[in-house]
Amino acid sequence: MKRLHGPVPRRNYTGLLASLVAIVIGLLLGFLVLALCNPPQAANGIKTLMLGGFTGGMKGLGNVLYYATPIIMTGLGVGLAFQTSLFNIGGPGQFIIGAVCSLFVAIRFDLPGPLGWIIPLFAGMLGGALWALLPGLLRAHLGVNIVIATIMMNYIGMYLANHIVKQAIYDPLKGQSQVVPAGHTLPYAGMDKLFPGSMANIGFLIAAVMAVIVYIVLNKTTFGFELKACGKNRDASRYAGINEKRNIVLSMMISGALIGLGGALMYLSSAGKYIKPVDVLAAEGFNGIPVALLASNHPVGIIFTAVFIAYMQVSGFYMQTYRFSPEIVNIIISVIIYFSAFALVIRNAVRSFQLRSAPQGKPAAKGGEKV
Repeated sequence: MKRLHGPVPRRNYTGLLASLVAIVIGLLLGFLVLALCNPPQAANGIKTLMLGGFTGGMKGLGNVLYYATPIIMTGLGVGLAFQTSLFNIGGPGQFIIGAVCSLFVAIRFDLPGPLGWIIPLFAGMLGGALWALLPGLLRAHLGVNIVIATIMMNYIGMYLANHIVKQAIYDPLKGQSQVVPAGHTLPYAGMDKLFPGSMANIGFLIAAVMAVIVYIVLNKTTFGFELKACGKNRDASRYAGINEKRNIVLSMMISGALIGLGGALMYLSSAGKYIKPVDVLAAEGFNGIPVALLASNHPVGIIFTAVFIAYMQVSGFYMQTYRFSPEIVNIIISVIIYFSAFALVIRNAVRSFQLRSAPQGKPAAKGGEKV
């Protein structure tokens, strides 16, 4: 019997191409903003934006990894929820609740040795998971719009976090949360030797490991297959015997746990980060959305897109030497983030173009063999 061999499947780089196009468009518009604000220094400004992350050598790169750590975790949380067609926009609330829970445990409890920072990390994950539980239940059992539910929880989480800080871990002299005891901050794990003088610590390594774990769970386990199946077609998943409601709730809780861990990693570092009880949502929670979109929700890709966004932030700091105000730098980063939201649109457009330009296959002959 003659064996039939189908064509070898080719890798689809449409998502990567779409993300690159979005980044290029964002950088070009950023250059226009620089040219309008300070024409003589526009070229130096865009050069600094592209190369500023290398300022200071390994120290600069270490700081990039430090700033990338929390948005890796928020990107992972958002990306995982996207896999089940859940637009988890509750990152700011889950992020700050996770941060407050971790700080509360680290400051109020005298834990020995490595438990001094390990237990607070789990407390942050638990806080983020519980804060995402209610929107998940509302969506699964009552059909409540997940965007409305998570936005509501953002503001409740912000006010609750401010209340906890003021009542339990407040430093009235500085108007912020208390200092984390030295033994309860994240260890450097050799990052201080690799990136001397930087703020990099074990947090980036933890975030990278979590990205790999999420990738394995989503692509190599039955549970991950069920999550993605619910995201592709919930009705078909339900008829196939998959518990749709359970997976919605679990997806939101895991997403919240990842984002809460991001808050814990940020505020347990020894870089002097504190929570000030002000009525402002955590920007890191929102930054996870463009990070996930740029990476097409790929867990490993999220590491690279988060590092890119963090690199822009560090480079933007050095642009002030050319008399570009911090607000201008924030505008440029916002333009890049804004256009990253169009990565999905660009990806679909590129895919449609590829389908139209692809040669039509020949019809199969009788008997199953191709002519």
